Amino acid sequence: VQLVESGGGLVQPGGSLRLSCAASGFIFKSYDMNWYRQAAGKERELVASINSSGGSTNYADSVKGRFTISRDNAKNMVYLQMNSLKPEDTAVYYCKRVGVRPMYDYWGQGTQVTVSS
Repeated sequence: VQLVESGGGLVQPGGSLRLSCAASGFIFKSYDMNWYRQAAGKERELVASINSSGGSTNYADSVKGRFTISRDNAKNMVYLQMNSLKPEDTAVYYCKRVGVRPMYDYWGQGTQVTVSS
């Protein structure tokens, strides 16, 4: 199993970024996927989730209306489009495969997003 995030970087407040997560080593279309983030000194928090078909999504209140999670099951990819970014969105962003039990969850290595002028 491998999850590789990309697309992070430095962006000014109000800007946009699109994060990507490339999945391999498992039947991607069978799993729900999540995006989490962890800011320095804070606990990791769930940002967005998407079910296996892509037909259902959920968001943390802090990002609702600004972030959009999507997936392409043909390409084994999950995305996080982030608009109207704020300094408080600064964090390392991780994608996670949601296992049938927590022991089968799997995490990527993360990608840094920094929102600063």
